[in-house]
Order: sequence, then C-alpha cells, then structure tokens
Amino acid sequence: MLQLIATILYILLILTVVVVILVDKGDAGRKFAWLLIIAALPVLGILLYFLVGINYRHHWIFDRRHQKYKDIFEKGTNDALNSLLFGHEAESLVREDFRPLAVLMGRDAYPTVSSGNDFEIITRGKRKFELLCEDILQAKEYIHMEYFKFGNDEGGKAIKELLMKKAREGIKVRFILENIANFPIRPRYYNDMREAGVEVVRFTNPRSHFLKFVTSINFRNHRKIVVIDGKIGYTGGMNINDNYFNLWRDTHLRITGPAVASLQYAFMDSWLTAGAELDRPLIDYYPVAAGRQPEPGKLMQIVPDEPDLPMPMLLYSYEWAIQHARKYIWLQTPYFVPPEPVLDAMKIAALSGVDIRIMLPERADNFITRPANRAYYEEILRAGVRLFLRQGVFIHSKTFVCDDYLSSIGSANIDSRSFDINYEINTYIYDEETARKCKAIYEADLEESRELTLEEWSKRPWHNRLAESIIQLLSPLL
Repeated sequence: MLQLIATILYILLILTVVVVILVDKGDAGRKFAWLLIIAALPVLGILLYFLVGINYRHHWIFDRRHQKYKDIFEKGTNDALNSLLFGHEAESLVREDFRPLAVLMGRDAYPTVSSGNDFEIITRGKRKFELLCEDILQAKEYIHMEYFKFGNDEGGKAIKELLMKKAREGIKVRFILENIANFPIRPRYYNDMREAGVEVVRFTNPRSHFLKFVTSINFRNHRKIVVIDGKIGYTGGMNINDNYFNLWRDTHLRITGPAVASLQYAFMDSWLTAGAELDRPLIDYYPVAAGRQPEPGKLMQIVPDEPDLPMPMLLYSYEWAIQHARKYIWLQTPYFVPPEPVLDAMKIAALSGVDIRIMLPERADNFITRPANRAYYEEILRAGVRLFLRQGVFIHSKTFVCDDYLSSIGSANIDSRSFDINYEINTYIYDEETARKCKAIYEADLEESRELTLEEWSKRPWHNRLAESIIQLLSPLL
C-alpha cells in the first residue's frame, strides 16, 4: 500500500513539474530542454529544475527581492532624482531613428537616458588598474564596489589593500561579494577586509531560509560596478584580477556625469536586497541629481537587468538593435550561445544586406564554451553573418557598435545566462564620435583576427559536428 502511495505521489510530482514548465511564459527552447532532461532522468531532472531552472521573471511563488529597496527609494527620493533616473526629457535628444530604443529601455523600473556625460573607453587592463587605484586613493566620502570576480592574486590584492587603507582612514567602503563565483577563495580573504572596516556583504546569503537559498544559487551577480563619492563610476566587462589587468583584451568605461546616478541606483538595489543597510538618507548618495536640467552632450543609458525584473530588457535591446540596423552592426562577445530571437534577428539582418559581424575568441577559456560557441557557426555563416576569431590573447569584450551612432559596452554575453539568469548591466551610448571610436577599436581587433568562412567550417570532422549538436540541444540551459 505504501509503495502504491509513493508511486502515485512520484507520478503526481513529475506531472506537476511538467505542468509548471509548460505554463511558464519563458523561452520555448529552454522549456523543451528541461522536459527532455526530466524525461531521461526524472529524479535528477526535477532536483536540477528546482535548483537552477525556475524562471523568476514569471513565477509568483517566490517573494520579490526588491521590495525593501523600492520602499526605501520611494521614501528617500525627490523630484530631481526621479527626473534624472526615470524622467524622459533627455530621450528627445536621441537621434530620431534610435529614439524608440531609448524609450523601450527606459520603461518601468529601468533608468532612462541622461545627457551631459563624459567618459573614457578603456581597452587595456593596465589602464583600468591605474585609473581605479588613483580614484580610490582620491575618494573623500565613500567607495561602492560590486564585482563578479575579485581575485586573490597580485592585482586583486592591490585593490583590496587600497580599499582597506581607505576604510581605516574613515572612508565608507561597501563591497558586494559574489560568493558563489568566488567560492575557491577562503573566507579569511574577505574577513581581513571586514576587520579593516570594509562593509562586505554576500550577494547570495547562505543564512537565508533553505528554499530561498537553493533556488537562488544559480543566479550570479555578473555586474562590474564602482561608484566613488557619487561622482565617478566604472562599469563594463573587466573584473578585478590579473587576467583582466595583464592578460586578456576587454573593454570598460570610466564615467563622470549624471549617468553615475544610474550606476548608483543599480548598486543600491544589490546592496539593500542583499540585506545590508545605509548610514544616512538615500538622497545623499546622489549628488549629481541636485537641481540638474537636461543639456546637450554625451547621451548615455545604463541598463541593469536581472531575473527578478519582469522583462528581459538586455535581450530586447539586442533584438531591437540588430533588427533596426540599416548599414552595419559589429558585435563582440566571448560566449556566443544566442537565444532564438537574437539568432533569428542576426540571420534576417544579414540576409537583408546589413553588414553583421561577430567577433569571438579563437580559443575559449573553458572546455564547455568552445563547442557551445561553435554550435552556431554554420547557421550564422549560411545566413551571411561574417565571423571573426580573435587570435592571441583571449578577448572578453561584450560590445557592439551600430550605424555610426549607437555603441554598447557592458557585462552581458550573447547567451541565455546573461539575458535571463544573471544580474547584468550594460551601457548604451548615443553619439556619433563615440561610435567612430568604438568602430576603430573593433577594426584594431580585426587586425588580430582571422575570418572564418563557411567553406572552411564545412570541412570540420564529424565527431565535432556531433558534439556541437548535443551542446546546441542543451544550449538554453547553459
């Protein structure tokens, strides 16, 4: 009798999970992949689904992480800050053909366009290291830092020592630790920072109740953010370790001006939803908002995205930019496992005569990435997308430039993990001069690249084709 009851409950559990997957409004390919796994390995598949498969964007079971932040922000904001972050005045300064993208990305809980910004595009890790060290040393009030990787190596230790030095001087230093991604680093590394006065919080809190913890460990904080005194900001693709400072090719931004408020907004969201506190009114952390009006200048839109928000805005932005490119769109990414809408947009644009180029590293930095990237080569090459493989050092840039006007520099890769699972942040720049600079950077990378043709790719061995086909089937889960 007990065995019969257990069998019935087991079948009901499988049917319930299958129904939950089917009614989910997420990507069809992702749903199919989960159904395939559960059909092949029911017990393990169900366990994995609860651990890493639940779609937070559309699920009502779990509490919203951001309610605390929303409550604090609504009580602490003022008209000037609301206008800067969520007003739409500066959208009118965006060129008419790109204005719909600015409107799209500035909806609901996403920051809008700001004007009058200044920034430096950083393409060498050594340059970022030097600038960041200098700005940290010059901090007068506080330093806010949020990174996916914070290394226990020469470069990471140097930044760590500077943060500890400033904390001992009385500067408020807040540091968000992506503890899952940095799991190999011993706790003592961060305890040293705490003892020096740095406020360190774990992004994924293992002390939260079990159900909340196990259903959130798959969601990585992949952002790279620094905000110093509310006036200087850093964001882009570079983490804090020696790979980025000395070895890899990546792209980053140092920003001054109103756009820093958007970086601060994203940092505060992570800080407060991770369970941390503030020591003074929220508005004090937004000095660039004080009585400022829109003005001509560099137009920037900083877009944070995460699985807790209702729309995959970074996914939408890539779709829109590719679909609306009239002359060209040139993209760089180290990880290329495109969701179907982005893949279709690329093929349609290329078949329509738009110059679509994508640059990937010749050699991947892990054993999964290489076949995952390669699984899509033939499909895009047949559509006329030009594919360039960056040789030499590993390229980690996540950028695109479009039609000599729109540039994007961010943390998001072209894959489902970045568009649906990770906490990411991208910067969009509406400016012809900047687009020309980004195009020149891309052209310099082309000199270190080789173009892969369909003819060459068609000659690869059959066992490589088989491995790529298997990986492609599971790509929505990568």
